[in-house]
Amino acid sequence: MSAFWKCGLFNLATSSIERSVFKPISLTMIHKKIYETLVYDKSYGALSLGAVLLSLSLMIAGQGFSSINGVTGLEKFEFESIDGGLINLGDFGDQAVLVTNTASNCGFTRQYDELQKLHEEFSTFGLVVLAIPSEDFFQEFSNNDKVKEFCEVNFSLTIPMTTITKVKGTNAHPFYRWLASEHNFRPAWNFNKVLFNKEGEFVDSFGAFTSPNSRKVRSKILELLQN
Repeated sequence: MSAFWKCGLFNLATSSIERSVFKPISLTMIHKKIYETLVYDKSYGALSLGAVLLSLSLMIAGQGFSSINGVTGLEKFEFESIDGGLINLGDFGDQAVLVTNTASNCGFTRQYDELQKLHEEFSTFGLVVLAIPSEDFFQEFSNNDKVKEFCEVNFSLTIPMTTITKVKGTNAHPFYRWLASEHNFRPAWNFNKVLFNKEGEFVDSFGAFTSPNSRKVRSKILELLQN
């Protein structure tokens, strides 16, 4: 049993649990893994019913671990608000959310006007426009108070805004690490936009050259608000 545990069941359970943190385990995957164990671990003899059930239970436990501790929705992500307090994306339930990483000294900074316009036009219909200032592209102030003052004086912003946040690399905010791992989205520059539906599901992303009020973005927003 010790040899089997080391080379068969243990590897099956641990590798399955590790993978389940990142994606769900289907019954097909479970059947396939048990079949592979039966085929490739012949030297340990036939698996007993107890061993099969134990390995299956460990895989299901791994799936439970994923659903409990894995990042599965926007409610898992929290930011510091530039106005004080916290912004939890889960608080925007039943609303579509457009998230934009921003900067005060960028050639695209004028898009603040368009983000504010989207907010004024669609917030009463269920759209949240969230700005996330970042220094990652070296075009943001290093002081949150200065960012806030700049946006209020120059754009009269009333959209929710976080404090200065890292949006790329290994030290990025968990929200952006999740976007990278689950949706292959990494901001390539300031004013990259990510759109989520009312269920908190990723819908689409848009680069800096796509205006927030472009037909491409507005049509996606209108579609979400009508559903």
